[in-house]
Amino acid sequence: MLDIDAICDLPMNFSPCEFRVKLAENEWEKEQARKLRRAVFCIEQGVFVGDDSDDLDDIASPLVAVSCVGGMADQVVGTVRIHTQGDDLWWGSRLAVHPAFRQYGHLGGSLIRLAVSTAHARGARIFLAHVQSQNQTLFEKLQWRALKESVRFGRPHCLMEADLAHYPPCTDELSGLVTRSRSAA
Repeated sequence: MLDIDAICDLPMNFSPCEFRVKLAENEWEKEQARKLRRAVFCIEQGVFVGDDSDDLDDIASPLVAVSCVGGMADQVVGTVRIHTQGDDLWWGSRLAVHPAFRQYGHLGGSLIRLAVSTAHARGARIFLAHVQSQNQTLFEKLQWRALKESVRFGRPHCLMEADLAHYPPCTDELSGLVTRSRSAA
């Protein structure tokens, strides 16, 4: 029988204190991001049946929040995707954070910041997202403005635009951002 305590000094209730938010570059990151989206949008929220994939997945760049243990990437705990529609119009969509990690390190806000900053570096002059109404306040705190209310996938949404002046261009999306758990700060 394997004694986990003999090979690992971490307590069983260990929670990571550091997260990297970055462009998904490895296949395992992309696969875990897809699984997380399905878990949030199909199982938890019931927005889609079975799968939330669409044609935008073929052209979008997925970003991920990865928990770190000992400085090494461990698992994808958040994701968002960005894509362009023309030269200077960019969109963000499918923002998802694992329920067990929603209280850690402002992961949703960090994913939003990197998404807009990455698009800004790639030439965005406008960055939009259809935001579920319950998340509108979060986006407003991050310098987004509401443009129009709508219903998408049977749920109330708000078309919102990021204030690009608040998001300096990020040209190193592979390194991305590091955020720490509130309890570790």
